[in-house]
Amino acid sequence: MDTKQVVAQVVTLFLVLLVGVYANRKNIITGEMSKKFSDLLINVTVPLQIIASFHLDFDSEKLYNAGLVFVGSFGVHLLSVLIAQLVFSRFTGKAKGVLKFAAVFSNCGFMGYPVLESIYGGIGIFYGSIYVIPFHIFSLTYGIMVFTGESGRDTLKNLKKVLLHPGLVAVAAGMVMFLLSIKLPQPIYKAVSMAGSVTSPLAMMIVGSVLARQDFKEMLKGFPAYFLGFIRLIMIPVVVWGILRLIPLHPDIKAILVILSAMPVAANAVIFSEQYGGDSGLASRCVGISTLFSIVTIPLVLLLLG
Repeated sequence: MDTKQVVAQVVTLFLVLLVGVYANRKNIITGEMSKKFSDLLINVTVPLQIIASFHLDFDSEKLYNAGLVFVGSFGVHLLSVLIAQLVFSRFTGKAKGVLKFAAVFSNCGFMGYPVLESIYGGIGIFYGSIYVIPFHIFSLTYGIMVFTGESGRDTLKNLKKVLLHPGLVAVAAGMVMFLLSIKLPQPIYKAVSMAGSVTSPLAMMIVGSVLARQDFKEMLKGFPAYFLGFIRLIMIPVVVWGILRLIPLHPDIKAILVILSAMPVAANAVIFSEQYGGDSGLASRCVGISTLFSIVTIPLVLLLLG
């Protein structure tokens, strides 16, 4: 991978993020609009982007690599759970659940897809969409458990939510197309691809608008959010990288797993905190600080991989 080119792409994504900050400051993208745009991403543009990325002739090597990404993602999330349990066991109260959740779940969708697309093109989205399957499984099981203390009472109901998630439905549909080498008619494919292509810039603008709504001085306060940022942005991807160096995998598969593990805190940390009685203020600071510092740490991780 051309590290300089990748760093340039990350900087480009950051500049698009600043467009979102500007749009929020000018009251163009309001809080309500940001929520609607997020719904648009989750329910429309991301699924279309995923389907477009599966518009490939069947290739047994790609299928095998997709299986490796799935297993690798499961492993990354299990490792992250273990690290979160060890590192944040001494914290108490509402902060404990927030920090555990924020450590485990990266923004592998909204920020991960644009980064992978900038490096690998459409095939990056193909593998990235496989990576997020364990993300959703863990977030709706372990993620809820760290806030509520429940140990699986609603697991079956939550797994049904996972299976009906628009992104996973798109993965299932795309996988059928890929396995059977089904090709959409050209006008339909172009429409799907064009609509899906707005995902990356729109996602970054939404992240920027979320950051702009936070009080910058308040966001920068408090040791726990900085400590969490170190765990999320540096410790976990470095540990993942160290383990993967010992495993004989294709370098691109290793890189994808490390890159997605190096993303900042998932935006739904705030949503889960509000829904399940966590410290939503701390969750917002974790998202804000980790997103801010990821502009530096993501290129550093890429240099490490390079």
